[in-house]
Amino acid sequence: MQVEDLQRLVTITMPYGKYKGRILADLPGNYLNWFAREGFPPGEIGRLLALIQEIDHNGLKHLLEPLRNKPTSS
Repeated sequence: MQVEDLQRLVTITMPYGKYKGRILADLPGNYLNWFAREGFPPGEIGRLLALIQEIDHNGLKHLLEPLRNKPTSS
């Protein structure tokens, strides 16, 4: 995990599926757990889904709140 990955969790949206368009950090736990059971997709989206699933599973989503409205540096 890289520090930038946490910022991506609160800015990148789900590109497909039932929750298309929803911020990754806002995906429901049962959906994330389904991916954990069935397999995460390849690439960056799968890596980020695995990360948010781990954060959610451990009850740590609240730690992402300070990042939600943080301006990104260029």
